[in-house]
Amino acid sequence: APTLSVCDLARAGLDSIALRIPAHPVALQLLAAFGGPLVAPSANPSGQISPTCAAHVADSMGERIDLILDGGPCRAGLESSIIDARHETPVLQRPGSLDPQAIDLVWPGLRRAESDPDLPRSPGQLLRHYAPRARLRLNATRREDGEGMLGFGPVKGDLSLSPTGNLAEAATNLFAMLRELDAKHTRIAVAPVPMHGLGEAINDRLTRAAETG
Repeated sequence: APTLSVCDLARAGLDSIALRIPAHPVALQLLAAFGGPLVAPSANPSGQISPTCAAHVADSMGERIDLILDGGPCRAGLESSIIDARHETPVLQRPGSLDPQAIDLVWPGLRRAESDPDLPRSPGQLLRHYAPRARLRLNATRREDGEGMLGFGPVKGDLSLSPTGNLAEAATNLFAMLRELDAKHTRIAVAPVPMHGLGEAINDRLTRAAETG
């Protein structure tokens, strides 16, 4: 819009901008010390597995950055939920660390965006994203020869997102466990994760990570 005062680079050339206040005390202290808004791109190369601790950032970015502010491992594990608030009925552009059912309780009528990978309107809408080097096979109930196995609930694996089937625990573990298996295997089988609550965001990340196009 012609009245926007934020530069194109901070808006990725779009006519909209996402704003958030983090809950982490270290991030809040940084904002307070700076005294203004900060542009915060992802701390990893585009398309790759998101980092959930400082060591992941160092592995991905290497010497391309001068400083890492280590606030400990991420508690939620998934990126933030992105909601388009320009409409009377809110539109979920990216499912994330907020349960969509919890959003709907305070902002009823939540709709899902129809994303176009050729014209993404928010982060995380590329067809292939959050991707390891290894090939992913989803909704697997057992491993095939040569595969690493990422389990969930009753489906066992080399690692398990949550042995008890807890979706919040699975969301916290997702990217770290994908990284760990990716370092050891060229193919990874992933157990089924139910498509409700935080499972919507988990399956979104897994589907984009498994895309080969």
